[in-house]
Amino acid sequence: MAMDHYQPDPTYFTKARGTSVSLACVAICFLTAQVMRADEPITATDEKPAKVQTQEAPMDGVASKRMPGVEKITEIEGISEYRLDNGTRILLFPDESKEVVTVNMTIFVGSRHEGYGEAGMAHLLEHMLFKGTPMHPDIPKVLKERGAGNSMNGTTWMDRTNYYETLPATGDNLEFAIRLEADRLVNSFIKGEDLEKEMTVVRNEFESGENSPIRVLMQRMQSAAYDWHNYGRSTIGNRSDIERVPVVNLRRFYRKFYRPDNVMVTLAGKFDPDEALKYVDQYFGALKKPDTPIDATYTTEPAQDGERTVLLRRVGEIQLAGAAYHIPASSHPDFAAAKALVYVFGDEPSGRLYKNMVETEIASNVYALAYAFTEPGLFMTLAEVPVEKSVEAARSTLIELMEESLKKDPITQQELDRAVQQILKQRELAAGDSDKVAIALSDWAAQGDWRLYFMFRDMVESLTLEQVQAVAEKYFVRNNRTVGLFIPSETSERIEIPEAPDLKTVLNDYKGREAMAAGEQFDPSPEAIEARTERGNLISGIQYAILPKKTRGATVSLMLTLRFGTGETLKDRLGAVELLGLVMNRGTQNLDYTALQDELTRLRAELSMNTTVGLMQMTVKTKRESLPEVIGLIGDIVRRPRLDGDELDVLKRQIVASLQKSTTEPQALAPRSVQKSLSPYGPDDIRYVMSVEEEIAMYNAVTIEELKDLHAKFFSNQAGELSVVGDFDADEVKSLFKAELADWATDMAYERVDRDPHTDIPGSTDLIETPDKANAFYYSSQQYQLHDDDPEYAALVLGNFILGGGSLSSRLGDRVRQQEGLSYGIRSGLSARTKDDRVDFTLYAITNPQNKDRLSKVIREEIDRIRTDGVTADELEKAKVSYLQAARVRRVADASLAGELLSTMFNDRTMAYYAKHDQQISDATVDSVNAAIQKYINPDRLVIAIAGDFAAVKE
Repeated sequence: MAMDHYQPDPTYFTKARGTSVSLACVAICFLTAQVMRADEPITATDEKPAKVQTQEAPMDGVASKRMPGVEKITEIEGISEYRLDNGTRILLFPDESKEVVTVNMTIFVGSRHEGYGEAGMAHLLEHMLFKGTPMHPDIPKVLKERGAGNSMNGTTWMDRTNYYETLPATGDNLEFAIRLEADRLVNSFIKGEDLEKEMTVVRNEFESGENSPIRVLMQRMQSAAYDWHNYGRSTIGNRSDIERVPVVNLRRFYRKFYRPDNVMVTLAGKFDPDEALKYVDQYFGALKKPDTPIDATYTTEPAQDGERTVLLRRVGEIQLAGAAYHIPASSHPDFAAAKALVYVFGDEPSGRLYKNMVETEIASNVYALAYAFTEPGLFMTLAEVPVEKSVEAARSTLIELMEESLKKDPITQQELDRAVQQILKQRELAAGDSDKVAIALSDWAAQGDWRLYFMFRDMVESLTLEQVQAVAEKYFVRNNRTVGLFIPSETSERIEIPEAPDLKTVLNDYKGREAMAAGEQFDPSPEAIEARTERGNLISGIQYAILPKKTRGATVSLMLTLRFGTGETLKDRLGAVELLGLVMNRGTQNLDYTALQDELTRLRAELSMNTTVGLMQMTVKTKRESLPEVIGLIGDIVRRPRLDGDELDVLKRQIVASLQKSTTEPQALAPRSVQKSLSPYGPDDIRYVMSVEEEIAMYNAVTIEELKDLHAKFFSNQAGELSVVGDFDADEVKSLFKAELADWATDMAYERVDRDPHTDIPGSTDLIETPDKANAFYYSSQQYQLHDDDPEYAALVLGNFILGGGSLSSRLGDRVRQQEGLSYGIRSGLSARTKDDRVDFTLYAITNPQNKDRLSKVIREEIDRIRTDGVTADELEKAKVSYLQAARVRRVADASLAGELLSTMFNDRTMAYYAKHDQQISDATVDSVNAAIQKYINPDRLVIAIAGDFAAVKE
């Protein structure tokens, strides 16, 4: 769902390498209607719209010497900074290898800047900036029409708020996006009626987080750790402040912080720097800088002088124990050491918490994070504890590992090297995506200066064992500790946390390094992709489709599938099938889990794999120079897996713990109910949908011998696909994969398990009671007999796109969220199973339990309306443009394109299918779309499940 407004953690929460777990959205309930006079937009200086130029200003150059009002500040590693006379800062990051451009506007205001009675105002205001301006009255709609339906967003955090969109680098999209951001910076509608509607949407954000004990506990710990600083306050705010805030106060906050001298505009992707600077100067440079400066914050959190404890009691199926410690700001050299300690403690499988708590069965999962803040932040660790285990034992073990064990068992060079390489690997792989770099730069800018993005890398690379050990011993002590528990000293220790350094001094002479090698320009049209793609038979039954091209950072993405078994031969092996890929990913005959992860880190490779009925799928991202070794590692994993019984036991405990948690989770129970209704098979069929209890029993019964037997008897090169996209040598890749997969046969035949559509399932509604869950989940689906190369399918795709296809500007998004404020997220979607001639329609939303009936009624009304009144010609034309541009943006991403190529092989087609589909989209008419909607989307036959705490509503 677009508009993921609340961004709780701009770093990541380390559980396993490459795994992220975000913090919770924090709550606000109903907003008291404060409908003030809000008909006019607000500017940074007065009550009239700011002048945003619409005529192109004369221009004879962009360098600061040639463009009055534009000053070049610095340039580091291919990224250049400029400043306008009014204070607007600009970052330019050209990347010719991607046919997209990202425009990111960062406002240097977050929850840290809120005053008394303003808690949550920064986050609420971010919501309001999607409500339009006089020039752009429907921002979600116009962004969707430009192809940014699923690649636009706004997020709020402690130190900043940002708004961004990624658009095709075609036409006037660059100018449009810059003009839009300049416009809503100062001319946004801040209306009382919009504020009243958006309140229930914000409450949905809160409730979705309130359903998760781990998220709530983390927020409580953070709040307890700070006495005075605003970092202790949730970004989403205080319930009473948000409920009662007058719209005039929100406008005042908007005027105070949303101004040209408090903003950074970051442009990344394919654009002409001269043209970009011209547009930024034209639209942002026209804005007046207010005469009154913004007062800097000055509150410093005093040293903590004793352990603090938070106890949380809520309905749940898992216990939690956590510990948090104050650490320096992200700009301080000690933060790099703290970041390395995230991996030393939180990594899976080599981390100290994992080794001493998960492997010993004290906990089922462990996590660690280090907050990257402008001012001193927190280091936090948590452990999930099964209900049959002692949470007190987990607490004491966690604290002992964080504090006492470091003195007896200091950090080793191997631990430090592993942590450093993991941090650098993630940076290097992310650096290949200019849009991700743009967002990262905005976060570092909010933390003091965008150049910290590079300086942090340098500090990580220069870490010493003595430095990291000293940081751990300094900050991980009792009096600097805040403990949190979730349940179904004699001498003073004042740990002074150093203030953030003077960045003007630190960065004065910083030059950075050479810019990363750029990629080539790439045409993402299906015809151009197919013309560059080499296809063939790799070995035995394995096909390949490979597309070599120069990429930024010399990255390469690949996908490998192996197909095995039949519905009958796998029927009694389902638990083993589901677990096999996960266990295979934990080691080879020569490398245990830790050694394998270390090898992937050394090779700068991300690798994930899973197995399901008849399919093993592996996804890999790495760099050109590492690819040959990575292919060798892939061969070891698929042919010579370690299949360790201890690792299987750990996985089983983690999966069972997750399933146990899902027994009270609305977002797990509602889809399972619908899927069970739409898959009417008995327990003797491999397509049978199990209950949670049946799944738990199935996984608990799996043995390591079953996994070894399954792998030995079924895996081979008899069927599969390989797709590779990026910077690589085609002949070398084919040769290496042939060598790895040769001489590998089986007597067990492969036959795909059909999943025919069930079009005769009657409509139904299942209400599922989930006590003590503030958020309810609505999920519905139905199936159609329809092939995805039929023009009728393209017409239905457009009909669904208009109805609820992933944007606030869809009919459901506009009615349910924008007008009624009933749901933070609502979406409908279509998914096609080509070989089954089957298309699935799904529709889901989150809401407050008391709004269940109203939500259901409004959804039904919108479906009835589109069936009765049909779509309009204007709607259809805009939907076509938006859908086709979004498809173009999607194919720019190498990993996404690799998946698309893999799909063409499995479905016996080429990219000509997508060209044909795009043409069918273009050729669709109002009559054909309305006919498809009438024929297929039938609300009376929707299978619906709604899960929530409805009993509490009655009370």
